[in-house]
Amino acid sequence: MQASLRLLGHRKFLPLFVTQFLGAFNDNLFKTAMILFATYGVFQDPQQESAFNAVATGLFVLPFFLLSALSGQLADNIDKSRIIRTVKLAEILIMTVGAAGLLVSARHPMTGVGLMLTALLAMGVHSTFFGPIKYAILPQHLEQDQVLGGTGLVEAGTYIAILTGTIVAGWISPTAAACGVLIIAMIGYLSGRMVPPAPRVGPPIDMDYNILRASWRLISATMHIRRLFLAIMSISFFWMIATVLVIIFPPLVKNEFTATKEVASMFLAIFSIGVAVGSVAVNRLLGGVVSARYSPISVLMMAGFIWFFSYASGDWVRAPADTLYTVRDFLAAPQSWRIVIALFGIATFGGMFVVPLYAFLTTTVSKDQTARTVAANNVVNSGAMVFGALVIMAATSAGLSNREALLIMCGMCGICALLALKLHRACEADLAAAREAGSR
Repeated sequence: MQASLRLLGHRKFLPLFVTQFLGAFNDNLFKTAMILFATYGVFQDPQQESAFNAVATGLFVLPFFLLSALSGQLADNIDKSRIIRTVKLAEILIMTVGAAGLLVSARHPMTGVGLMLTALLAMGVHSTFFGPIKYAILPQHLEQDQVLGGTGLVEAGTYIAILTGTIVAGWISPTAAACGVLIIAMIGYLSGRMVPPAPRVGPPIDMDYNILRASWRLISATMHIRRLFLAIMSISFFWMIATVLVIIFPPLVKNEFTATKEVASMFLAIFSIGVAVGSVAVNRLLGGVVSARYSPISVLMMAGFIWFFSYASGDWVRAPADTLYTVRDFLAAPQSWRIVIALFGIATFGGMFVVPLYAFLTTTVSKDQTARTVAANNVVNSGAMVFGALVIMAATSAGLSNREALLIMCGMCGICALLALKLHRACEADLAAAREAGSR
């Protein structure tokens, strides 16, 4: 862990880490402020609240599905630091629209929601073009034995940023959030300008601007590699699960736990802390070696904690009519410790599951293909996330409570475990074959 943390003093790593951290913080400050406002200030029906959260999630991930192929080609064809500067400048403009939505939401709720959804869609485009870079640039700037540690720090930093952005959004006013997202966007642009050059590695790429054809070719060119196929499918199922959890947390807190938006913010914060802890812990366990050794057991433990969370929620004593528990009231309840442990366990083992799989994406292929590989992963991930949003919409429309819908996630964890086990066995077989070939 100490070796990984030393990367924060690395001139080629720190600016990227700061830029990614600020971007993730801003994303979640804005998204959480919007969702909590809609859940507690606009809608008064659990199904409408879950549906709105699902729509917001779908809008954010749609650009990943449509534009990831283009973003991957660009990232492998031109200097990655140049793209970073461009997208961080665009973030300032996008957050201007988002801030306007937050400012007018108090007097004109639906107009404010419309502006915020527009900004959210644009932030999805922004993140689509930044996404491949944050992983693909690591093999260019770090040594081979530093890539897993760097990936773990990026993931841990991302979830700490999600944590802080989520907490802040739950405790400040829309006006303060509007000012905050603009200031952070400006600071992110300045840090992005400090990222060292990362020029194209390999020959120029013939760009394909037909987004549907390019996406199909990108996936076809990547998924035929068995290890990449298994890693991408495992990551996609993980994000499907994570998407459902994030969608249902705010309405679950409001309607099942009868608690305030600050408690909803706390739920998301605990989840973020757990993923950050798991991200760093798995690097320590693996000793910097890229391996899926712990992924199957990690996701099975995640399933166990999801079931425990659903079980513990069933005994919750609701607040008196027309009142909501504050954070202090919630934590004072005798059942709260089980809820907190369950949330933390879900997230920690989720982080342990997914971080090594991201390292596979950047170490299995050559450096001139890493961005396109991450982009292919983003296409499949976004499809899985949209599917997860549709699943939760269908489940709640069919009359299932958010708590009951959690049990569906346990089955998805089982599929993740099977895929991760196959990935581990495939890697072991490849390693054995390489040793045998070397001994000849």
